[in-house]
Amino acid sequence: MTAADLVQRPLRRADGATLVCFFVVVLLMLPARLAVAGLPLSLTPAEIMALVLGLVWVCAQMISTTGVAKGGNPVRTAIFVYGMILLAIYGYTTYLYLPSDELNLSDHTFVLYAGYVSLLLMVCDGIDSRERLDFVLKAVVIGGTFAAIVALLQFRLDFDLTKYMQIPGLRHSSVEEVPTVISRSDLRRVAGTLGHPIEFGALSAMLLPLAAHLGFQARSRGQAANRWWICAVIIAAGLMFSVSRTAVLGLAGAGLILLLGWSNRRRIVTIGAFVVFLGFMKVLAPGLIGTFYNLFAGAGEDSSIIYRTHDYPFAMREVDKSPIFGRGLGTWYPFKHQVFDNQYLLSLVETGVLGVLGFVGVIGCGIVVALWVRRLSSDPNVRNLGLTIAACLVIPLLGAATFDLLSFPGITSVMFLLVGAAGALLRLERRDQADRMLLSSFHEPADLSRSLMAVTGNGQGSARSGSS
Repeated sequence: MTAADLVQRPLRRADGATLVCFFVVVLLMLPARLAVAGLPLSLTPAEIMALVLGLVWVCAQMISTTGVAKGGNPVRTAIFVYGMILLAIYGYTTYLYLPSDELNLSDHTFVLYAGYVSLLLMVCDGIDSRERLDFVLKAVVIGGTFAAIVALLQFRLDFDLTKYMQIPGLRHSSVEEVPTVISRSDLRRVAGTLGHPIEFGALSAMLLPLAAHLGFQARSRGQAANRWWICAVIIAAGLMFSVSRTAVLGLAGAGLILLLGWSNRRRIVTIGAFVVFLGFMKVLAPGLIGTFYNLFAGAGEDSSIIYRTHDYPFAMREVDKSPIFGRGLGTWYPFKHQVFDNQYLLSLVETGVLGVLGFVGVIGCGIVVALWVRRLSSDPNVRNLGLTIAACLVIPLLGAATFDLLSFPGITSVMFLLVGAAGALLRLERRDQADRMLLSSFHEPADLSRSLMAVTGNGQGSARSGSS
């Protein structure tokens, strides 16, 4: 591309995809522990940006010149129902007595959920083309790659780059700082820029299928695909460096969905690449493969699994106190209450049966809509993207059983982003199908020309000029 081409190319106006990409950058490239200083609530830049997205979405819904979608969408309906459930739970539990610390946490958690809902709505309604949707997904993969590079430095060199990422106006969000590098079986468990190795591992499992999709799509279009394969390798390495069972279980669930939907050739290529990758990891990190094997082989005697399961009776006693609405958003927290490494249990305690049904319903809606798009579309890249989004959303469903997923903003935000992407993909596919039906309804070019003139009003102008 020459300098003249750059000068002549018109600048694209910022849109919803631009704002979402900015959110992704501050979410995945800034350390998760950095919060904005001087606020009464502990909010990170990404959380504030999510609230800004909600404000922009509300303003855009009031006018008709921004291009923001306003028609019916199953994903928007699902998030509306979930939002009303959360609002009812918040109103019910705060109306009753809550200690001041739990009331403050309930307020803070409600603000975070408002940001998640805003993010989903902006992705679902604010992206006006598949190219812009790809732009957002590319930003997510690049952000995850950066987090994995930070994890690589933490794992191989014991160098934590996040300690040096100090930005004026930001502070650490917690007084008692949780280390980003934890030991397991004489190996380092790393978190990259995320808050915990489990969160980082599960997030890497969600981003790996997206990176692979971008690679396959670029190759099918005759574009440079190596960059996305490099991202996929780095993200996969980051997943391994998290030394997390949750990441492996999630990736296995997503991989099963993908292998069922892929062609035989792609299955063989993927399995071969996986074997080569395991050999590469055995050379790069001796002992890592054996550690993962021992994590599953000795699962029955693992203290972490025993700890996760021994608190079920205690959790059920708490649920019985308020089974429908729970005890309040964010009110069951460490340092005061027993930790539940299971989001379903934690949600039952905090938000009751309604909250759990809403949580599962939003993810389930995203999966169904993504698979629906795969069935509707004849474009192989769109079909593969629908399958990929569905596979990625299986991971939080599985991961919620092994750790308190909604307590970690990084993976929760990406989960809501992908549900919104499923809604956007359905809307764009419906629009394309309607356009194709319109074009196919005209058998003669003259019919199409006359219809276009009628729509634009040019035909009436011509008639008036002829009569005069």
